[in-house]
Amino acid sequence: MIILSIRNAQRRRIAAIGLILVGVITYYYIRLSAGGNMSSISRTVMMKISRKVGLEAESSEFTLGGEKFRILGGSVHYFRVPRAYWRDRMKKMKACGLNTLTTYVPWNLHEPERGRFDFKDQLDLEAFINLAADVGLWVILRPGPYICSEWDLGGLPSWLLRDKDMRLRTTYEGFTEAVDAYFDRLIPIVAPLQFKKGGPIIAFQVENEYGSYAMDEEYMPYMKKSLLSREIDELLMTSDNKEGFNQGGVEGALATINLQKLKPEHLNLLEATQPQKPKMVMEYWTGWFDSWGDLHHVFPTEDMAATVTEILKKHMSINLYMFHGGTNFGFMSGALEFGTYKPDVVSYDYDAPLSEAGDYTEKYHLLRNIFSQYHTEKLPLVPALSRKAVYETSIMYHYISMWEALQFTEEPFKSERPVNMENLPVNNGNGQSYGYTLYETTITSGGTLHSNNSVRDRALVFVDQHFIGILKSKTLELAVPEGKGDRKLSLLVENCGRVNYGKHLDDQRKGLVGDILLNNIPLKKFFIYSLDMKPSFIDRLSGKNWKLVPEKPTFPGFFQGRLFVDGYPRDTFVKLPGWTKGVVFINGQNLGRYWSIGPQQTLYLPGPWLNSGMNQIIVFEEQEAERKIQLVDTPDLGMAVDIE
Repeated sequence: MIILSIRNAQRRRIAAIGLILVGVITYYYIRLSAGGNMSSISRTVMMKISRKVGLEAESSEFTLGGEKFRILGGSVHYFRVPRAYWRDRMKKMKACGLNTLTTYVPWNLHEPERGRFDFKDQLDLEAFINLAADVGLWVILRPGPYICSEWDLGGLPSWLLRDKDMRLRTTYEGFTEAVDAYFDRLIPIVAPLQFKKGGPIIAFQVENEYGSYAMDEEYMPYMKKSLLSREIDELLMTSDNKEGFNQGGVEGALATINLQKLKPEHLNLLEATQPQKPKMVMEYWTGWFDSWGDLHHVFPTEDMAATVTEILKKHMSINLYMFHGGTNFGFMSGALEFGTYKPDVVSYDYDAPLSEAGDYTEKYHLLRNIFSQYHTEKLPLVPALSRKAVYETSIMYHYISMWEALQFTEEPFKSERPVNMENLPVNNGNGQSYGYTLYETTITSGGTLHSNNSVRDRALVFVDQHFIGILKSKTLELAVPEGKGDRKLSLLVENCGRVNYGKHLDDQRKGLVGDILLNNIPLKKFFIYSLDMKPSFIDRLSGKNWKLVPEKPTFPGFFQGRLFVDGYPRDTFVKLPGWTKGVVFINGQNLGRYWSIGPQQTLYLPGPWLNSGMNQIIVFEEQEAERKIQLVDTPDLGMAVDIE
């Protein structure tokens, strides 16, 4: 159970400075005494190291190329960081004293439709791995297929859920056939980049935290075989928290553990399971993620430093999760559901050593001092930071209501009863993955509208395009006013993010997943519109049928403005005071959702996504708009509370 307390900033800062001083003194002492298990890596060393044997775990210490080696790792996810910044984030990792980069691989981005694969541009995994080698970092690859990571459905593609009998993360044939087809495309890309073939990949993780799911005892052996049969020849690992540790392993893979505070039971688990093997914390949680409606979680710097120091003193290897969190751009944030459904925010800052926008934190500088003690060479210089920009407030001059914008969607699907998002006949038979779905039917009376617990996750309800209320997980009933004749009932249902962790992955279909009742009678004869807001929809919407913003615009609606950038575009943050809930698009790029309930109050806008000169801004707002947005140079992730 996580206990939170309001942060005492002054106390934390003083303690952090004290720890930095202690770290510096300790560093010079160790250097003078030439003690400790040193671990150093440079591009030259990577070129010269023997490739006959890879990373091995045959004793209490790792060896790489036959030499003792300690993994000092950090997680950076290529899919959360603009490609233009990949090298910058890696150089900052290297300068912090880390020698290994770890990354997940998100299946739902690489195969958005069954059989259509994407490994280009922002998703060029091969380029990302080669860049790590160029910077002088080894790589541990975590290819899934399930990744958790506060990512929609844990990285699994939503089209899997079109199968009503689907059993995710099991040896159910419908799942394994899809995994095999995916791995047949993914693994040939990364196999040539293995250590023993001259590449930087020193290990692969088999699945991810399976002990917390554990629905099929044959599944982990299947996943291990899926890698080995495709010529993966490096060390295999598994990764689990304390609760799932005993059920998440597989014979032939080194078990590692995930934690935030090191306790004796963690060490006992590792020693009892695999005595005289290297001990590794695969996920040392440097912070935590945030959910809408909560506060912004932070992990005290001095607590983090103390645990990292303790782990290293016990001769363990470590991977910082996260070293740099980045951003869940678009609609890719996941959710948790342990009694209450809680969708995650867009920012994946994670209170990590490197901020969402790539800036240094107190944690970064303290960790650099700690890790420098485990190197024989001087660490690289810390790269310079890029300056953030304040831009002129952008006025929203143009507007089109959502009802008018429906003409730019595909033709509505007619159905006697509601159809969930994933089973709609759109996107080449793959259903709708993200965004909103509009369900419309005719009613002839008022009364009580009951969701029948069929709304996933949040529905704005309208009668003849007039808003009457919201249905969601804890609001199951709504009064429909009486009226004359036939009237149109509309439910705009948002997928706020599929659950990414726990035992309910099979239940993550979105939209209307069952009947909606009016006066206890199921409604029928629906027209269903897919409003996934993909780039193709935004392109069709741009410049078409827009008009000046009226004095009293109808909601939901799209608002359009311009942002002028004079000179070289720099990172900035979008702030929307006076707006309620919606989505922001800049030059067609989906920055993600905003929601006035917080904690997150700004959206990160990377400079490489801006043009020098004029830029287009489109905001989809559900309920209330201020008609202008601010572009500021500092993020606002909300009121902070400590994780204790």
